[in-house]
Amino acid sequence: MQKEEKLNLTKEKLTDATFALMEEADDPMGVTSRQIAGRAGVKPSMINYCFGSRENLIYQTFQKQYLSFLNETRIKKLIASDITPKDLLKKLHFTVATCLVENPKFTRAITGYVLFSRDLSKESFSYPYVKKHYAGRKTDKECMLIAYELSAMMQLIIYRKDEIRENFGIDLDKDRELRKYINMRIDLLLGD
Repeated sequence: MQKEEKLNLTKEKLTDATFALMEEADDPMGVTSRQIAGRAGVKPSMINYCFGSRENLIYQTFQKQYLSFLNETRIKKLIASDITPKDLLKKLHFTVATCLVENPKFTRAITGYVLFSRDLSKESFSYPYVKKHYAGRKTDKECMLIAYELSAMMQLIIYRKDEIRENFGIDLDKDRELRKYINMRIDLLLGD
């Protein structure tokens, strides 16, 4: 087996082990590198070698799961539709937010990484649609920042959804209220 194939196999074992352990854990923050490596049958040092950190491994595991969710036919149809970029962003963010709400263990485990450690130089899934919305009225960097702000705020709000419900009366577990919140955030950030 070639070195690259072995590395890809190790990465797959690590993401599979991470997913299984996160699903089993009462407290996802308690899932350790040693537990992940043990379940995957590799040395703990492979986590840093393959992913740079345990936090990035957990984030990549969630990305793998939610990308398969996002690649469903309905999302492909949505992206191919003729709606405005702003309306498309609302629908896409609602879909991602739903995934975050339905996976609270991963949401709690990845929020810190997303907010504080994710590489901001890489495009987010929102960026092309933010750029299309502004159609040259904002620079690429401004559009990237707006896309990051959309994602980061959504992540933080869903992370704190219980406190949001208690303090503001918005129940993000309910699709109607989640959609209303997403639409409000996008309207605030993108304006007309």
